[in-house]
Amino acid sequence: MCERLGPAMSRAAGLDYLLALDGEILAQDKGYWIKIEARKLSQPTAACPHGIRYCLTLYDRYGKRVLGFDNAHAIVTRKRGRYTGRRVVYDHKHTNPGDRGTPYVFESAEQLVTDFFSEVDKVLRKIQ
Repeated sequence: MCERLGPAMSRAAGLDYLLALDGEILAQDKGYWIKIEARKLSQPTAACPHGIRYCLTLYDRYGKRVLGFDNAHAIVTRKRGRYTGRRVVYDHKHTNPGDRGTPYVFESAEQLVTDFFSEVDKVLRKIQ
């Protein structure tokens, strides 16, 4: 699937591409399907410094989330060390149904789409 994205595009074109996918549901092999939600915020926030609210999700044929990249909620990560505290991260991914989320470094909308579809390809190859 990620091969269909074509050559690298500008930051603006990558954002336009992601926003154009908002509301799309894409059928995949073996009854799996993808749902994409992406909206531009009126202004960036501390939770969304890039100004995009997104949720890209792969579901199995039973409607159970198998993979997801989103910034819908915060996850708390612990830094290593005795007095380093905790870090709150909004951009993250879920790599299995029980995963509460692991940090995802948002670079650009184009990279988000590329990374998501690359992970989708890996998951779909495993089930075949």
